[in-house]
Amino acid sequence: MSPKYIDAHCHVQFDQYDGDRDALIMAMREREVAGIVVGCDLASSIRAVELVEKHEHLYASVGLHPNHETDERFDSLEYRKLTMSSKVVAIGECGLDYYRPTHVDDEVKKKQKELLWKHIELAAELDKPLVIHSRPTKGSQDAYQDLIVILTEAKKRYPNLRGDIHFFVGGIDEALALIALGFTLSFTAVITFARDYDEVIKTIPLATILSETDAPYVAPLSRRGQRNDPLAVEDVAAKIAEIRQEDPETVRQTLVSNAERLFAL
Repeated sequence: MSPKYIDAHCHVQFDQYDGDRDALIMAMREREVAGIVVGCDLASSIRAVELVEKHEHLYASVGLHPNHETDERFDSLEYRKLTMSSKVVAIGECGLDYYRPTHVDDEVKKKQKELLWKHIELAAELDKPLVIHSRPTKGSQDAYQDLIVILTEAKKRYPNLRGDIHFFVGGIDEALALIALGFTLSFTAVITFARDYDEVIKTIPLATILSETDAPYVAPLSRRGQRNDPLAVEDVAAKIAEIRQEDPETVRQTLVSNAERLFAL
C-alpha cells in the first residue's frame, strides 16, 4: 500500500535528531510519510543505511556531497558495499556546488565534476537513480549549466541514467533542460514562504515534480526558524497544489507516484 506522502530527501540520521529520532520516525509512520534518508559522506551514508534497515517506510541514498570533496576520498568500493542493502534506492547526494565554498576556481570545479562522474558511473553500473545537489553562484545559473553539459554527455554513455535534482532553485530553461534529460525536480518547504519558485512549479509537468524537506533544514512558514522534519512534506505537497491551482488530492497522489516510480519503491 502506498504512503500518503514521500519525502524525497531528508537527513534524519543527522545529530539534530539524536534526542527524538525514534518518536519522529514513529510519527512519520502514523501519518503515512515515507522518506529517502540521504547520505552526504561515507559516515552519514552508513548511518542512513543502518537506520532505514530498521524501518519499513524509510529508504536510503548513499554518496559524497560536493562540499565534502576536500574532506574525503570517494571510495567507490565502500559505497558499492552499502548498496548491497535492498533499502538503498539511489546514489548521492552528489553534484556541483559553486555557492558554498569560500573560493571557487577552475580547480575546485574540476574536482567537483570528477567526483560527480564517479557517482554517475556507479549509478549507471547499479542501475539506480542519482540524487543531485546543484547550487549555482549567487545571481547566476552556472552550476546548473555545467550540470546539464555533464548529464547530456552522461546520457549518451548511459541512456538509462535518471535521478532527481534536489532542492531545485534554477529557472524555467534549466528545469526544462533537466527534465528533457529524464530527471525529476524536487522542491522543499522554502516554497511556503518564497515566491521565487512559483513559475517553474506552474510550468513544468506535474509528473516531473517530487516533494522533499531537506530536513533538518528549511522549515516551512508555520515553523520558520525551527528544526525541520519530514512531516513538513505535507506542507510542501499542499503548496505545490496551491501554486499550480490543482486539486490537492490529485497532486498528493501524483507526487507519491512520481517518487515511487523514480526510486522503484
